[in-house]
Amino acid sequence: MKLKGRGSVILFPLPFQGHINPMLQLANILHERGFSISILHTRFNSPNPLNYPLFRFYPIPDGLSENHVISSDPNRIVAFVKFLNSNCQTPFRVCLAKLISTSLEDEDPTACLVTDALWYSTQAVADDLKLPRIVLRTSNVSSFIVLSSMSLLFEKGYLPLQDSVVEMEVPELPQFRFKDIAMLEASDRESFLQFIEILVQETKASSGIILNSCEDLEQEFLSKLSLLFPIPVFLIGPFHKYFPASSSSLLPQDRTCISWLDKQQPNSVIYVSFGSVAAIEEADFLEVAWGLANSMQPFLWVVRPGLVQGSEWLEILPSGYLEMVGERTHIVKWAPQQEVLAHPSTGAFWTHCGWNSTLESLCEGVPMICQPSFGDQKTDSRFVSHVWRVGVHLEFKIERGEIERAIRRLMVEPEGQEMRERIKLIKDKIIFV
Repeated sequence: MKLKGRGSVILFPLPFQGHINPMLQLANILHERGFSISILHTRFNSPNPLNYPLFRFYPIPDGLSENHVISSDPNRIVAFVKFLNSNCQTPFRVCLAKLISTSLEDEDPTACLVTDALWYSTQAVADDLKLPRIVLRTSNVSSFIVLSSMSLLFEKGYLPLQDSVVEMEVPELPQFRFKDIAMLEASDRESFLQFIEILVQETKASSGIILNSCEDLEQEFLSKLSLLFPIPVFLIGPFHKYFPASSSSLLPQDRTCISWLDKQQPNSVIYVSFGSVAAIEEADFLEVAWGLANSMQPFLWVVRPGLVQGSEWLEILPSGYLEMVGERTHIVKWAPQQEVLAHPSTGAFWTHCGWNSTLESLCEGVPMICQPSFGDQKTDSRFVSHVWRVGVHLEFKIERGEIERAIRRLMVEPEGQEMRERIKLIKDKIIFV
């Protein structure tokens, strides 16, 4: 189907689940407004074209094996992003040039290129081909400011993090403590700062920034962002309230959890999911299991294959555990998260606090238990627990007693009801469709 009048937009997502979802949601938003859509993507973690019959998909070689596994180690993730930028630049250039040429022949000129901000190598290609490049930041405004301030924070001696200041507030970033800005304990500081510097430079060289957020959530940070990035900024989120992301899931979704939720009492279920990348140790996994069991609340638990290093799935649960918790639990390998959060039985979300998950929970008015691992998850968690005050931050070692207390705070005690009322006010502000 060819749409007239606005031209074509070419989008290039980074091959992580949390980056593919918002990019394809954005593609749907643009398509609805009259643009024809081309998705250029790596062969690794490629989206399924059958789920998007109105888009055109173009794979490029990336040098990765079909069975490549993304590490949950933050340093390795940075190395992986660098590898992709180096390996994909030439095939990206060839494919993009061909698409631009074809669009002119079809009288459907390419309006612009939209890439994930982490595809920093694409700016030079866009400049050479004289095509405007707009970057999509899949995190929020505040975490982008923290990331962009990394060089300054190192220069001032705030990082690497010192034990004596971890709980102190950062003078330049008053909403955050020092431990909230330690996004990554880089093993090679110079290499990490170089990575951040080129990312910031190539974002500034772009024609604009799109963020999956809105002014009602982050008004106070917008002026800081404008000072750091004197280019157009478009806050048009939450994307998923325009279009859901279920069709872009890289993992099969187990819908039996919805029928299980249908049998539970309103606001009674703890939904537990730590995202598509994070991994935990076996000892921590067992503490999570016992904390959930001891809370005496129903729980829907996403145990992704690979979540626990060295295990296939549930074989490391204690003998008799599943019989003990019985029908009070439902465990799946992956869930249709937006539907789960929107379900009336879901009363709390224990999350890694990636931005997609955080935003989805805010939009459904579900308070959170926050257990961040790295990157923007730490700043998101700080906002949830101490700025918006709609969740509990599990800041210490994972321990069943702490888990049980956090669940009780949200599900049983008056504090949880107060959080529920606050998050409903936020939901009412940011929902517009």
